[in-house]
Amino acid sequence: MARTRRGLALAVALWLVAPIGNAAIVPPLSQPSWSELNAEQKRTLAPLAGEWDKMEGFRRKKWLGIAQRYQTLSPDEQTRMQRRMTTWAKLTPDERKLARDQFKSLQKAPPEKKEAVKLKWQEYKELPEGEKARLKTEAVSRPTPRPAPSKTATAPVIAPEAGRQAIGAPSTTP
Repeated sequence: MARTRRGLALAVALWLVAPIGNAAIVPPLSQPSWSELNAEQKRTLAPLAGEWDKMEGFRRKKWLGIAQRYQTLSPDEQTRMQRRMTTWAKLTPDERKLARDQFKSLQKAPPEKKEAVKLKWQEYKELPEGEKARLKTEAVSRPTPRPAPSKTATAPVIAPEAGRQAIGAPSTTP
């Protein structure tokens, strides 16, 4: 009887630590709260201060890695990173999800598409500031096409142009 219980306990213990697919069951890694960060980390991650304690542990870990590399960056790169963190902190959760999804989509895109996006950004960066402002205003004022909910079992067809508009991304269409 005792032997059976030990065998059962061992089986349960092994089951709990056994890999599932490629992942093992591991407890989430806790990351420091804002008050636990050192002064340098707080200075680097200041744009994220208001939401730091609400972030998931894996996101905090990512930002801590960025903060660690921050000192190795040139002053221009540090300024750019601070600007990007500030912009990121201002995004709503839905806008952040959209940005992450678009990033993942671009990472999976074929090389030709990646190169096309890179060229469009290069063209955009070479535009005069007035033209950039005009394009941004147009993009903000243009309603985002949303497919109407359908009662059929088929998925809605979305034009490729509809998914192109990234947060703050240029639109070259008039």
